[in-house]
Amino acid sequence: MGKQDDWKNWTLREKVGQLFVFGFHGHEPSDGIRHLIETYGIGGTIYFSRNVETAKQVHGLSHSLMQLAQQAGKPNLLVAIDQEGGMVARLVDGVTLMPGNMALGAAGSAEGAGETARVCGEELRLLGVNMNYAPCLDVNNNPDNPVINVRSYSDRSDVVAELGTAAMLGYQAARVAATVKHFPGHGDTAVDSHHALPVITHGRDRLDAIELRPFRAAIAAGTAAIMTAHVVLPALEPSGKPSTLSHSVLTGLLREELGYDGIIVTDCLEMDAIDRFYGPEKGAVEAISAGADMVLVSHTFEKQVAALEAVVAAVENGTLSEERIEQSLARVMKLKQELVVDEPLAAWEQAAAGLATEANRAVAVKWSEASVTLVKNEGGLLPLKRGASTLVLWPDIKPVSVADEILSSDGTLGTHLQGRLDNLTERSMSGSDPLADLESFEQIVVVTYDATKHELEARSAQEVVARAGGRTVAVSVRNPLDLNVYPQVAAYVAVYECRPLALASAAKVLTGELKPIGKLPLELSAAYPFGWSAVSDE
Repeated sequence: MGKQDDWKNWTLREKVGQLFVFGFHGHEPSDGIRHLIETYGIGGTIYFSRNVETAKQVHGLSHSLMQLAQQAGKPNLLVAIDQEGGMVARLVDGVTLMPGNMALGAAGSAEGAGETARVCGEELRLLGVNMNYAPCLDVNNNPDNPVINVRSYSDRSDVVAELGTAAMLGYQAARVAATVKHFPGHGDTAVDSHHALPVITHGRDRLDAIELRPFRAAIAAGTAAIMTAHVVLPALEPSGKPSTLSHSVLTGLLREELGYDGIIVTDCLEMDAIDRFYGPEKGAVEAISAGADMVLVSHTFEKQVAALEAVVAAVENGTLSEERIEQSLARVMKLKQELVVDEPLAAWEQAAAGLATEANRAVAVKWSEASVTLVKNEGGLLPLKRGASTLVLWPDIKPVSVADEILSSDGTLGTHLQGRLDNLTERSMSGSDPLADLESFEQIVVVTYDATKHELEARSAQEVVARAGGRTVAVSVRNPLDLNVYPQVAAYVAVYECRPLALASAAKVLTGELKPIGKLPLELSAAYPFGWSAVSDE
């Protein structure tokens, strides 16, 4: 298996192995992933936050995995990651973390989507990552969606198509395989497929007009890969099978009707939508039978082996044909030849010189600042008065684990307002009687993360607005729909992620250092429609 072009002479297990992408635990190759590479010659691996300590460590990890494959005489690996930007990013420190999709949607620029993706891709490539499971092409047209939300550019399919295609091209300009997701669309669900099996009941005309439009654009522009969604669409698959396992969706629609001939990779088969109802073994067989080329099993070694062996057994007993395996194998090897064949990883010193550079940082700052959206400014509360006594309040967001991590490690909005305001107090609503002295402050900034979905956070923000609404500026640092939870607030600023760069951009707008030019990338209400800004274009 040392050569990439002699795969027709491989054993069945070697052929099947190339159709799997497996995750593992730890900052170094685990015993399990070593076994899977050396024994099966798996096609790829995926990094999660559990695999990331520092950029240098990730570079070393990629080198170790490539060495394992090479020493075992196996083809080079596809090394994948979910580096969407914003709130979904496995690599945070030592790299340039770009704004997420909804922030880019607020900036409203295909140039921004493409430029940020290209820079991100260049840095991924330096760390040995050659495949990014991004961008999301889901249209966020369901305000109750628990899993997409700010991972989408917009609630408008044309915006998602334009910006998503630009991002895809940006990644691929950096020689990182883009993987647009989640086909045929996960935006209009109120259920998270990590935990259950969502059903989308729209008819085919509506799916063509909304959900499928961005994918058609990405296919026409040459996306390297498409990731499936574990959602049921009765209009496309009356049997009730999720799209990941549906021949009608993957072969009938995606291959035959839409003419797509790149890689189809499944979302993780350990997500409950598949694991609970089918299991990774049956799921892997059905996904490949349906038309998938690569099967993702992210976590459990025993399930990974079982899924791979189930596909081998399915070929041996005639459930799957070896020809079907070779169709997918040919696509996988073609992508590898384009991306990873015989290309050594640059030494760390050389790689480090291209990471988090001043130029790359400037790109991130530019588009983060372009995303800040002033939705409301009644009474002229903004910009904040430098000498006024100011209270910054973070509602109790303990149910939101990711926000807790960010607040503890990266600072708060108050951190970025220090030096810009003379008399600043910051506190969490989780403290004892945090509003006891509310009347003593001349201006109040209340921060919310996702108050639309977390009752405790919503109640605490509503209490502040009820008691001091005329002196209060609300800043949402994830979900812009939070304004609907406390509509009486006098002023409202939306940024779309709780990352240091977004908080710095918000601080600049709050103090008048930066004019907010972002526009709402989705409709909040009839009063605040798509494209709204309280700032005059003049």
